[in-house]
Amino acid sequence: MRSHHSHSGDYILHANDHLDDIVKEAIARGFKSYCLTEHIPRNNLADLYPEEKHLQISDLESNFDKFYHHARRLQSQYADQITLLVGCETDYIRPDFKSLIANLRSRYNFDMFVGSVHHVKEIPIDFDVATWELAMRKCGAGTPRDLYAEYFDEQYDMLVDLKPPIVGHFDLIRLFSVQDSETTITQWPEVLERVERNLEFIIGYGGLIELNSAAIRKGWSEPYPRADICKMVLDKGGQFCLSDDSHGIAQIGINFHKALKQIEKLGITELSYIDLENGRPVIRREKVAMIKTDPFWNQYEKL
Repeated sequence: MRSHHSHSGDYILHANDHLDDIVKEAIARGFKSYCLTEHIPRNNLADLYPEEKHLQISDLESNFDKFYHHARRLQSQYADQITLLVGCETDYIRPDFKSLIANLRSRYNFDMFVGSVHHVKEIPIDFDVATWELAMRKCGAGTPRDLYAEYFDEQYDMLVDLKPPIVGHFDLIRLFSVQDSETTITQWPEVLERVERNLEFIIGYGGLIELNSAAIRKGWSEPYPRADICKMVLDKGGQFCLSDDSHGIAQIGINFHKALKQIEKLGITELSYIDLENGRPVIRREKVAMIKTDPFWNQYEKL
């Protein structure tokens, strides 16, 4: 089993547990590979979350540097037990993040990274309902439809500038929407057009779209992205990978058994993953039928 997206309490304040313990737990759970992808340091104090207000930008930068070197030590230490890939998860709050991330990639030799959008109009859209609604009011006529369109436009800017090997929680914008359903995207033609544009761009450069099980622990019955978008990915020949987006030991591999049911329901027959070959990242594929034979799944039998 493999996961492409994780965080630890050593380096961000909204996660739990030590990075060492997270790696040990991933090994104990039977993961063959696990990606360590801490959030990048932001470049403006206005971007800090409430629990970070006592920090300076230099604190974020120093903390990320510690994460990178710590993760590399663990990668070497546990190389005979698990393949650890060292990367990051981007934010993309403003266009100047292109140069910020370029500087990080020149300084750190990442194995991979997750490209994500957590803000619209520089306002967080996955923090709570109040900030999601504030972002919505900043978009067009202030409707969910306008918010979705803006989100997928900002996501497209991120995709074009970064071409991330993995695209994180593709439809995160839907998390707090009470109007959303499996027909919402198709009922809003200008949103559907943007979704299809973004998917086609990702597929064109060879990016992987993560099936992110964190959506299930946040109240959904399925991973990000929802089934309607997954069907578009399948129709267009795109590739999926699997992620738990864990923020601590308790979330390692959480709800993977439910994600597997969704994978089978959708008729997904292959999952891709990023591996290391002679220290360099490569994309490989595994048949879902083979993945199902992994003893990893035995831990979910009583759930």
